[in-house]
Parts: sequence; structure tokens; C-alpha cells
Amino acid sequence: MKKLIAAIALLAAAPAWAEDKMTVLLDWFVNPDHGPIIVAQENGYFADQGLEVEIIPPADPSAPPRLVAAGQADLAVSYQPQLHLQIHEGLPLKRVGTLVATPLNCLLVLDDGPIKSLADLRGKKIGFSVAGVEEAILTTLLGQHDIGLDEIEMVNVNFSLSPSLMTGQVDAVIGAFRNFELNQMDIEGVAGRCFYIEEEGIPPYDELIYVANPDTMDADKIARFLAATEKATQYIVNNPEKSWEIFAATSTELKDELNARAWVDTLPRFALRPAAFDAGRYARFEEFLKNSGMIDSLNPVSDIAIDVTAQ
Repeated sequence: MKKLIAAIALLAAAPAWAEDKMTVLLDWFVNPDHGPIIVAQENGYFADQGLEVEIIPPADPSAPPRLVAAGQADLAVSYQPQLHLQIHEGLPLKRVGTLVATPLNCLLVLDDGPIKSLADLRGKKIGFSVAGVEEAILTTLLGQHDIGLDEIEMVNVNFSLSPSLMTGQVDAVIGAFRNFELNQMDIEGVAGRCFYIEEEGIPPYDELIYVANPDTMDADKIARFLAATEKATQYIVNNPEKSWEIFAATSTELKDELNARAWVDTLPRFALRPAAFDAGRYARFEEFLKNSGMIDSLNPVSDIAIDVTAQ
């Protein structure tokens, strides 16, 4: 009888399922944008969902979606605007979740500089890091003031966005993240000002999303991953200071003023319902890209995004 009781106790203590392994490729080095992923890991929410998640920062920030498309990882953190273009390039990718649900991108200028309105950009230099979507965004921003791309000079500043602006190499930069570059400049004693692109004619979109290969993905594992990050997001919203301490404790490189400020600015932008998506938002951005000449045809939303929890 004692042996039977002991056996039952062991069974009760055993996990409900063996942990499934998942590999998640980040879009960049770990930073506050990835808060829900890191907090889910640190608080044991992935383990609660029967997942063992390996989180990998990329050596090449452009590589993660292509690696996922090639079946070398389960998920990649990527960007909605790039996803539209990559699908048109033929990559087998689909949005399966949202991490940051609002644009972070902005057109950044010096607060005391000569650019007071977008109309002042005629004849000026605009720095950028990644060509493609940025050109479509600039075409729309400038077009409202009858300025063509041929009336500005675009300068590739190789991810040195705020430094190129502060040193006068360019008059403005596009692709700056409002939660980072603005804070970075302020810490260095240079005031910046953002033109928020969603207030200047660009359709709102999800800045950071999770993408998977729809032909090979495990929808159940992804649904559990999203459940864990949803719980982490709720914890962050309810416990902003404690969650920052948990996040920052994972690396000494995170414990600085820039990351602390960025955490506060990013917190309200995390997707509270990471599995859910707005079909109209994806349709409107697809149409925006077509009208901008970036794509030749329109894909249906079902080819771009999915709610894995509804399957």
C-alpha cells in the first residue's frame, strides 16, 4: 500500500507533458522591445506551457525571417512592413503573433534645427539604414507637401541614425525608433523631435511581429508560446518596476539609463493580445505598398497573417 501511495505521489508530481523545444530568433540584440519574451522566460511562463525556448540574437539582423523560411528556427521576431515585401519575394512566411502593436519608426530631426515641418525637407539630406519600405514611407510623407524623392538626398548611414543627425551629416533620419533614438539623443544633451509617421499619412501597423513558416510550423507550440508572452505582458503592465528589475537582471549591458528609459516608453506599446490581429490593418498596409509602387499585386490577408489560436 505504501508503494502504491508513493507511486501515485510521483505521478502527481511529474509534469503534465515533456517540454517541447522551440527556437526564437530575435530581430536585434536583446533590448526592451523584447520584454515579454524575456520576462516569460525568467518567470517560468514558457515552462508552464511545456516549452523549452531558446532565444537567439542574430549575427545578421536581416537573416532571421529567411532562416525561419528555411526551416532553421520556429519563430523570428520581424517587422510587419518587411513581411509584406518578403511574401511577395516568395518567402514562405506568415505573421503568427504580435510583439509591439504600434509603429516605433519615426522621422527624427533636431528640435532646434531648421526642419520645423515636413515641407522644410525639400533639398535636404535624409539618413536611412534599410532601403525599401523607408522609400515608400518618405514618398508618402513628402508627397503631402509636393516634394518628390528626387528633391531630397537619401544617405545610407549604416545604422548610425542619431549620431549622423547630431553631427550634421544629415538633416533628418527615417527609421529611428522613438523609444530609443529620442532617449539616446536626450541623454547626450541633444534634443530631438519626431514626426510620427502614423500621424502623417502612413497606415498604422504592427512594428514587431512573430513570423513562422506556415508549411512547417507547429501551431500548438506557437499558441502556447503566445499564451506565455501574453501572461508576461500582463505581468509587465501590472508590475512595471518589478518587471524592469527582472528584465535588466539578465544582462549587465541592460542596466543603463537608455534601456531604463526605453523600457518605460515601450511598455504601453506591447501587444496585450499577441495572438489577435486586425485584418483590416494588414489589408490597408498591403494596399499602401501597392499604391507606393513597392509591390505589383495585392495578397489576401489570409496569405499574410493568421490567428493560430483559432485553428
